[in-house]
Amino acid sequence: MKKILSLVLISALGGVLTLGAYKLFLEKENTVVIDNTQATPAFLPTNNLNTLYNTTEAPDFVSAAENTVNAVVHVKNVSISSGPMTFEDFFSGRSSQRPQLGTGSGVIINADGYIITNNHVIKNAQKLSVTMNNNKTYDAELIGADAKTDIALLKIEADEELPFVTFGDSDNAKIGEWVLAVGNPFNLTSTVTAGIISAKARDISGRSEQSFIQTDAAVNPGNSGGALVNTNGELVGINTAITSQTGSYIGYSFAVPSNIARKVIEDIMEYGNVQNGVLGIKGGTFTSEFAEKENIEYSEGVYVNEVIKNSGAEKAGIKPKDVIKRLDNIEISKFEDLSGYIRTKRPNDIVNVELERNGEIKTLTVKLSNTNAFTINFIKMELQDLSDSFKEEYDVEYGVMVKETKNKWLYSNLGISEGYIITGINDKKIESIEDISQLKEKYGDDILDNIEKLEYINRRLEKKEVIFR
Repeated sequence: MKKILSLVLISALGGVLTLGAYKLFLEKENTVVIDNTQATPAFLPTNNLNTLYNTTEAPDFVSAAENTVNAVVHVKNVSISSGPMTFEDFFSGRSSQRPQLGTGSGVIINADGYIITNNHVIKNAQKLSVTMNNNKTYDAELIGADAKTDIALLKIEADEELPFVTFGDSDNAKIGEWVLAVGNPFNLTSTVTAGIISAKARDISGRSEQSFIQTDAAVNPGNSGGALVNTNGELVGINTAITSQTGSYIGYSFAVPSNIARKVIEDIMEYGNVQNGVLGIKGGTFTSEFAEKENIEYSEGVYVNEVIKNSGAEKAGIKPKDVIKRLDNIEISKFEDLSGYIRTKRPNDIVNVELERNGEIKTLTVKLSNTNAFTINFIKMELQDLSDSFKEEYDVEYGVMVKETKNKWLYSNLGISEGYIITGINDKKIESIEDISQLKEKYGDDILDNIEKLEYINRRLEKKEVIFR
């Protein structure tokens, strides 16, 4: 035991001596400096936070929402629909008709009680009523409607001045701008949702006939006819449609621009119907693929394929192969831009058309036409003259084109459809709509009884005829 303790003490003493010698003779002197400088944490001055996060530009929806909800109404449409036939109906020989309730939204646009909504909200209505945000209900009168733009105008009689929304300029609405959708989805009154304008001049028909404002503000069934307003509470659109496989909102909704809606209701109030101005061209959005195919230089805008005879465009000097780039102060990049702007105009309105021709920019002044100037209705067809460029391109000497058939079932059975060319009636050559006018004047109301033979050219340029017996 004594030996073990002696060994431990000797080992400890040796370690102390070794460490002392190393410290004294071998280790270099190191000076430790303590830095009293404190690291300053990164910080943002309070007055710069708003700039960094744009909180000064954050939209304030409260004022716009408060001003709008009281001017947006719940529209109820009672229509009569044919229900399933019962045994009692069958044996009594009567049809089963039952009232059906449809709902939507509407926007009061002046203190006198005029209300704008969608045509599809009030279609086939037997009775219309609107309910205000304060739960007051009024009977509504249909003043007029336009199926093409899906806009309708209602009127209610109230004892007091009503809250209303003022129109904004939808042409000045910007992509990325904040907007509110106000309406009555799923019969939930006074619902407000927010989003941004996702696109403008959007067509969802596939025929370049529409010019919607697209937004990601949630819009659902029942919102139709409601208001799309900017952060100032100004009306920039009438919520109209959604694209969805389920029938409910999935991210995009569409509104009729306020400039179009406003023009439609002003026409209804002043004229009783919609006055449509027509530029008088046929064309489409100019694409690089089309430019390559036609071996011409690409330029963004609307390419003019054809100029309608006797139209304002023809009289102003617009020609095929021109590329329209601006109408007044509106930039035209696709056909929906052009059709949307023209829908805000009336016959005889003047429009400045900026176009590119052979690399040069020209500005022409066009007086918009009425469709009656170069079309005519004849036995439930709308006919128009052939342009000189069309005759030259397709080697057709004379005739009038079928622009639209009013009775599609009848004319499909006769083998006639849009785009066909009527060249003769009762062995009389038809060279223009003036010849059609003379026939209408000659036969008057008995014209159907006097048509014995109709000659036409189909889209394959084959000559055909129909004999009426």
